[in-house]
Amino acid sequence: MNTKSIKNILRKATVCCTMIAATVAPTLLSSCKEDIDESNLYTFTGETIEDYLTNRSDRFSSFNQILKRIGYDKILSAYGTYTCFAPNNEAIAHYIDSLYDDNKEHNGMIARGLDGLTDSLCNDIALFHLLNSKVMGVYMGNGMTIKTLLGRDINTATDTQSGNVIISRSAIITSMDNELENGVLHEIDHVITRSNLMVAGEMETYKDKFSLFSLALKRTGLDEELSELERTGIKEVTNETQYWVPEKCELGYTIFAETDDVFRAHGITDIPTMAEYAARVYQDCAKDGSGWYDYARRNKIEVSTGADYENQWNVLNMFIRYHLVAYKMPWDRLVYDWNQTAKVTLCEYYETMLPYTLIKMTRNSGKRMLNRWVENNSLTDRVAELGTAAMHQVRFEGIELEGQNGQIQAINGYIHPLTDMLVYNEDVPKGALNERMRFDDTSLLGEMMSNSIRGMTMAEIKAHVDGGEYSRVRFPSNYFSNLMVYNGDDTMLRYLAKDDGAWSNYEGDEFLCVGNYDFALRLPPVPDGTYELRLGYTANGNRGMLQFYLGTSSELVSMKALDIPLDMRHVPTDASDGTPDTQTGWCLASKTDDQGVQTDIDMHNLGYMRGPLYYTVGKGGSTVARNNREDLRRIIAKQNFEQGEYWLRFKTVINKSDAQFHLDYIEFCPENVYNSTTYVEDMY
Repeated sequence: MNTKSIKNILRKATVCCTMIAATVAPTLLSSCKEDIDESNLYTFTGETIEDYLTNRSDRFSSFNQILKRIGYDKILSAYGTYTCFAPNNEAIAHYIDSLYDDNKEHNGMIARGLDGLTDSLCNDIALFHLLNSKVMGVYMGNGMTIKTLLGRDINTATDTQSGNVIISRSAIITSMDNELENGVLHEIDHVITRSNLMVAGEMETYKDKFSLFSLALKRTGLDEELSELERTGIKEVTNETQYWVPEKCELGYTIFAETDDVFRAHGITDIPTMAEYAARVYQDCAKDGSGWYDYARRNKIEVSTGADYENQWNVLNMFIRYHLVAYKMPWDRLVYDWNQTAKVTLCEYYETMLPYTLIKMTRNSGKRMLNRWVENNSLTDRVAELGTAAMHQVRFEGIELEGQNGQIQAINGYIHPLTDMLVYNEDVPKGALNERMRFDDTSLLGEMMSNSIRGMTMAEIKAHVDGGEYSRVRFPSNYFSNLMVYNGDDTMLRYLAKDDGAWSNYEGDEFLCVGNYDFALRLPPVPDGTYELRLGYTANGNRGMLQFYLGTSSELVSMKALDIPLDMRHVPTDASDGTPDTQTGWCLASKTDDQGVQTDIDMHNLGYMRGPLYYTVGKGGSTVARNNREDLRRIIAKQNFEQGEYWLRFKTVINKSDAQFHLDYIEFCPENVYNSTTYVEDMY
């Protein structure tokens, strides 16, 4: 952590932090309420966190000594709002012994015992157990990712043996939710351990579980590609509004990995047998005429089945690449929900490191499944319903992840164990991905996930702003690799938290561009085919007017204008007699005799669609987006897309320094869905 960051933490620690337990509770209460153990909650002592530790020196004198070494005993005696995970003396002693006995030069310790810790080690231990917020343990059981004062995340889950909350696979909360004058303290039985290894190095330490996958990473050279921590050269931002501007841009990775047991079940015991398996899947994927990997087939890629494993187009290299995603995703953030309606199955789509391929992540009955394939997904034989079970047969259950207790955290990413073999075979582009694919704007920006910004609450954002009252984020123009800004600070990139207001947004939060904007977004790669490319947005008078351009790179010379400009300021009229709006064709569906079926067709002909039934206006709202006249989808293009590189440019056509551009989500809808001769596209 740099000096500036430490100073910011110390400065913010002396003032009241505004994030309270209520910011966590509404999000998770409904899903975990029935599992709450009320036998050991909400003990209020009238003490500060420092008082609590001092008054129980028989249990916490060692941790308190570590706090005193860095001056945090004074901070935790003062007014503020904190969470403290307090390891007992036995836990500290065990941890210190393990540090000293490690072969890596005692991990910097100068002697055995508590006094052998350096100030740097004390700082890291203390700050990794403290939050600049109040988070109640009762809400951690279903899984949370929480950023500590060290700037590193910890992950929570329910321990399968004790039933208690466990922190980062190592520390069980033995006494939780001890409410104090300046926050809350949770007693834990182990020091929360943190890895300082890169994700490939961390995997290597699990020799009994990932020896084969770890060896394959080395033999392909992909372990070296998973080694970045931070992007340098981030531009400064003039920040008169005192939004939070991230000081650094962390990079990271996620590995979905088969265990040794899974490999052995498929006859894979070493690298040659793994390569043989990969050859059976990939050797014909680029074959002229019948190959299903469209990008490789169209570019006449020569797929190698030899021992040149470091070759990007070697079958083993391809097999491993499809397991890798170039941003950090903990278990609880693999699939997002905020204001979704109850009937839908939640899913996300992420780009892998196998060039221009997608992986589908589904949340189904608490499980996380990869590339689950449901027949006729996005189609229906009913009005305003998802359709009968008979038309939605499950063709492939998907590859299940081991679970939240199985995730492994490294300094720059996560490892999620798989229970079966993951491949990019013909069933993925022609099955799992052959549906309407909806991408939340933030899912297209990997840095939002690697920096734990996606899904943030207002209070979490506000905690980053020194003395500021603003709970929004502003990004430097070069913060994102998938977003190109052409005119510097004239394009102001902003992010609004999911609880910032009763927004009618797909996943609650809101990504905005403000000003005389001109920027392009790299689109997700989809399999070859004819698609409708749609933009989901909410119209209001603060929005601007823009022209769309589409290109095969971010270079302006590749961009071609699409259709006529879109005026986002136009909000459809809501005539009392149900007369459709003349520009968009929108009217309240309930005022029609057919629940809006015919007006959906009319809107489509005008290049618009209603918002979906998928989500509501605001968290737990009673109005679905389909019935909200500000919720619209604009059909940007209807054309053939090839699996590969596309950039969508958004350029204002009015000179207005505070005009807003709202990007909520992107949809790719294949022709066999929007133009089906058997069924119709569902309203979700």
